[in-house]
Order: sequence, then C-alpha cells, then structure tokens
Amino acid sequence: MIGDFRLLMISAMYENGGNTTHRFLDGHPQMLVYPFESQLGTRLVNDSLSSIFPAKYRWPVFALDSTPLCDYKAIIDEETRVRARTPHVSKFRHVNFIFSDDERRDIYLEYIKETGRSRAFNVAAFFRATFEAWKNRSGSGREMVYVGYSPIVVVDAEKIIEDFPGSHVLHVVRNPWSAYADTKKRPAPMPLKDYMTAWTISQYFALLFSKRYPGRVKILRFEDLIEDPRGVLGRICGEMGLEDSDTLGIPTWNGLELTEVFPWGTIRRATPDANRATAEELSPEERGEVRERALHYLDALGYSDFI
Repeated sequence: MIGDFRLLMISAMYENGGNTTHRFLDGHPQMLVYPFESQLGTRLVNDSLSSIFPAKYRWPVFALDSTPLCDYKAIIDEETRVRARTPHVSKFRHVNFIFSDDERRDIYLEYIKETGRSRAFNVAAFFRATFEAWKNRSGSGREMVYVGYSPIVVVDAEKIIEDFPGSHVLHVVRNPWSAYADTKKRPAPMPLKDYMTAWTISQYFALLFSKRYPGRVKILRFEDLIEDPRGVLGRICGEMGLEDSDTLGIPTWNGLELTEVFPWGTIRRATPDANRATAEELSPEERGEVRERALHYLDALGYSDFI
C-alpha cells in the first residue's frame, strides 16, 4: 500500500508562496490537491524545533500505545476541520465544500483496519480518506499523486522521504524582504528577528536535504514561479513523470479560477511587480536588518542583488 502511494508535499516559510504554488497545482488532472493547508502534525511533536515552529505544520508523531481512532483525532488539520465542523467561523466559508469529518474518520478507520498502524500508513489513510469524503471535488479520474501543503514541513523532509519511497518535497522560497513585509500585515506579526530566524532555519534544511536527496527534495524560488508558472511547474511535473497541463498557469480551488490567492495566503497578487513593490514597503532600517540576518542564504538562493 505504501509503495503505490505517491505524495508531493509543498513546504514554504510563512508568506513565501506555498499557498500560491498549491493553488497553481490545484487543477492538474493527475493530482489530488488538498483543499486547504494539510496540517498533519500532532501535539506529540516535541524536539529541538518545537519552540520555533507550530506542531500542526510538522510531520506527525503518534503514540505507540494509541488506537486508530486516537491517531485520527491527533492529526490537527485545523483548516479543513474548522471548515467542516464550524463553517461559519472558517475563513473559507465562502467556498462550496461538501465534506464530513465524521465520514472521513470512518473511511480512515477502514483503511487502518486493512494496513495496521504506522506513521506512513496513518498519513496515507488520512489523505485517501479526505478525498473519498470530499463529495463535490472536481476531478479527472486520472489522478495518481496526492499533493499537500504544510508550511515549513521541509524541516522534516527526511522523514517524509523515508516513509514514502515515491514521495517528493517541493520547498518554495521567496526573497526575505517581500516575505517579511507581507508577514507584517498579519494581525499579530512575528518580530523581524524571530521571523528571520525561522526563515533561515527553513532554508538551511531545504538546502541540506536537496543535496542529500537530489531529485526528491526540490527548491523552487517564488520569483521564478511568478515569472512563468506554467513553464516552471511543467518542468517539475515532468521530472515526476507527470504530464504538462494548461491548468498550471492558473491558480484555482477545486478547479475554479481564483482572481487572488487570498484567503489561502496573504499574497494577493502573484506578479513580479507586486513582489518587488512589497519588498519596498520596508523601511531602510528594516531592509538592512533583513539583509544582515539572512546572511549567506542570500548568496545561496540568488537574492543578494534583489533589493
């Protein structure tokens, strides 16, 4: 069962374009694209990175003495569960999403009854059950790859690669000036020093694992994506043995074209001009501090001369 489960996990530091990439892939006829962020983490995640990144964005940890039902409930999956159980408070309440979390639970338990419990079996069952329970999903009938997006999950890329032999991790990186400028627009934004600490840690793991697992862990610059989404994503699909598609040039949700990616992410207009203008919203002092804290990652990722 694990051998035939193909997974593409998208990763990106906050406001780096992960949601945008997720939406560009949404309409691909060979992909089962998760409706919202696939927040697979559990409260049992507890390691040296736990004070920096929320548990919901991490690769899950399950209790050895748990039960399938407890495993299912442990997966946070906040955005999907809020939309399913309390749609009136969901930021996605405007979309037509016919889905029952209880039905997904029952489907999940049937899968685990067949396979038994393990981290890989649990994650595979969770993805499969999600799409079986999503009643109004628009599909081609030719889907073969599951696509999830969980911010910063690249820090756990090695675990994903180990769990699923056919998996890939696509880490999206954006120049830190634009990224931090968009982060400042949140109701409770991270302080600059904290944001840049998390940004550099994400890029460290992305660079490390892309060299350790070439072809399996890929880095995609947001700036390259918005210059030519169809061309860039078409090449990535080709490397995974998937076909090119006209849909790769259009951000969608469940196949419906989006005029802006918001509220899936803070980035409203995914264009080169908007990206640069966002960076220029920072004060000279902020720009200098971002540069100082990004250090050699600017050279490694091609951002030294961005601004």
